[in-house]
Amino acid sequence: MSTPVVPTIPASGPNGPTIVHSARIVSGFDTVPDAWVRFESGSVAERGLGDTWRALLTSDTSVTDASGRFLVPGFIDIHCHGAGGASADEGEAAIERVLAVHNAHGTTRTVLSLVTASVDRLVEQLEVIAGLARRDPRVLGAHLEGPFLDDAYRGAHDPSLLRTADADSVERLLAAADGTLRQITIAPEHPGATEAITRFVDAGVAVAVGHTGADFDTALAAFGAGATILTHAFNGMRGIHHRAPGPVVAAMHADHVTLEIINDGVHVHPDVVKLAFAGAPGRVALVTDAMAATGSADGAYLLGTLEVVVDQGVARLRDGGSIAGSTLLQDEALRRAVVDCGIPLDQAIAALTTVPAAAVGRAHDLGRLDRGYAADAVLLGDELDVQAVWSAGSRLG
Repeated sequence: MSTPVVPTIPASGPNGPTIVHSARIVSGFDTVPDAWVRFESGSVAERGLGDTWRALLTSDTSVTDASGRFLVPGFIDIHCHGAGGASADEGEAAIERVLAVHNAHGTTRTVLSLVTASVDRLVEQLEVIAGLARRDPRVLGAHLEGPFLDDAYRGAHDPSLLRTADADSVERLLAAADGTLRQITIAPEHPGATEAITRFVDAGVAVAVGHTGADFDTALAAFGAGATILTHAFNGMRGIHHRAPGPVVAAMHADHVTLEIINDGVHVHPDVVKLAFAGAPGRVALVTDAMAATGSADGAYLLGTLEVVVDQGVARLRDGGSIAGSTLLQDEALRRAVVDCGIPLDQAIAALTTVPAAAVGRAHDLGRLDRGYAADAVLLGDELDVQAVWSAGSRLG
């Protein structure tokens, strides 16, 4: 397979403040017309209306006229494995390629997801991501999607590497991440899972139920024990039956739980996406679950140790044909939510911003264009196409 070309997105951010004016700001379920925002030192310094921004101009201020376009917070992806022919488990250079592709499509903060591997290998990968998270604000930390998963619902995870949770492995993973493990997906029905959930929650990690054969009661018990996310709802788990509602309805029932949705038109039908938004209002996080082929060509790839074939943008395991992540980008997820699923724009934006920020414990500084929040923003045209991106106050591209 030839090496794909990934666009370089240089930081052309200002030395001084930035003002974006004459925008329709969509932030935190609200839409405010003829609004402006000022970024300084990586944060939102001020907001206002009309032309009051002019009084704040200095000689070093960079000014962008939004001309009535949408200005929204930077997208936050809490479940992303790769892009541009690279995967998050391949080291720092590969991660930079992954981030560059997603940055160009509006994602300014990413939780890098790791597929099932040996504990030794996961320790190495977590250490790399921990180092990046301390240096690069675009990296929120890691998501361990495995190895504590159910074999029957494993999807694109190597069955030979799945295992039940034990205290020693849990401690090794926590130590390697050094405070940067944001999320871990666990099948709660297996031995050791309840104890692992408790330990991860105590360590400040968001625990997700996923790749699981759990029924409604087992999933609900996991949420009661502290789990707060449902990994890619409807996929890798029992479906909804009128007498056996399963983990999706358990997540809707537990009002502290965030439901991840991969809104690529393949993983979940648009009307089922709409059902999730209705069943868990304000608690749906749109994620990509993107793998290496995202932003690249169809062909053969690896997801962890497993061979994947991507055809017309759909990734499936060569052996067995299971869906193997996606080639989704967050701006496409947004457009599909609004156009195909009929989700109001402010709710769809929240599913890319405030909701995922809260899911990984960053509601206090990410996901809004309010004073004191990170200066992450995306300028969108009327067709919800990305026209400019700012990350920590610096304009990308």
